[in-house]
Amino acid sequence: MSYFVSSYLKITVFLCFLCAYVVKQNIVFKEVLNTFVAIHNLQLKKMNYQQNKPIYKKLKERNIKFSHVCEVGVYLPETSNIVDFILDNIKTTLVEPDASHIAAINDFFRNQTNITLFPYAIYDYDGVIKLSKAAASTFISELKASPALVNDEYKISEENMFEVPCRLFSGIDSGDIDLLSVDIEGAEWYVLKNMTSRPKVLSIETHGKFYENPFLLEIKNWITKNNYVVWYKDKSDTVFIKKDLFGISFAEKLQLKLTEMYIFWRKFKKNLYYWK
Repeated sequence: MSYFVSSYLKITVFLCFLCAYVVKQNIVFKEVLNTFVAIHNLQLKKMNYQQNKPIYKKLKERNIKFSHVCEVGVYLPETSNIVDFILDNIKTTLVEPDASHIAAINDFFRNQTNITLFPYAIYDYDGVIKLSKAAASTFISELKASPALVNDEYKISEENMFEVPCRLFSGIDSGDIDLLSVDIEGAEWYVLKNMTSRPKVLSIETHGKFYENPFLLEIKNWITKNNYVVWYKDKSDTVFIKKDLFGISFAEKLQLKLTEMYIFWRKFKKNLYYWK
């Protein structure tokens, strides 16, 4: 009996010393725990998002390397077109004017040190501009066309407008961006127009359902002048590459033609409906 009492006392004393040590080292313990949680969350993010972005997968397959990626018009961080590159710790510039989205971006990427976030809209001057918010689509109110205006027949009203600071993209562009993704609901031209960098790869929202970018002609002219070619399209974006970056395969060219036929057919159906 005395043996068990003695053993119990020894264990109790040991646990007391252990607890005292843990309390004393509480700050260190918390730091270690926070580091572990951060690493764990980062791995979960990679598992959840790397497989979901076609542009990331396609460029990885080509073994194209980047040193500075940029996205203008992030919306929510989970939907970012360059989230996988961000999680690969590549230098990143993000541009997003909506305060609620900025808060979400800062929270989601709070453990990333490779990001610079600019809380501005991109336009043709430095100053202040009005944005209209239509559910997931936020656009410059004075634009003549945006996906919300064309596809959803959204009506602009003062109650859904808010003011934000706007900047020329040249004031943000450091000149070394080599991957650029732009989705700002019809104002993409103002990024290209005032851009200093000449990225290897450009992803631009040019279309979507019945919508066509109101500056599509200007975008096409800029693309040709600066020696880019269309690599592929999806339901809303066109991805361009520098002519000498890599050769586009026959299968990719065929897929591009099929996608363009699909885009044309969707617009044609709308026109057919109005002709009846």
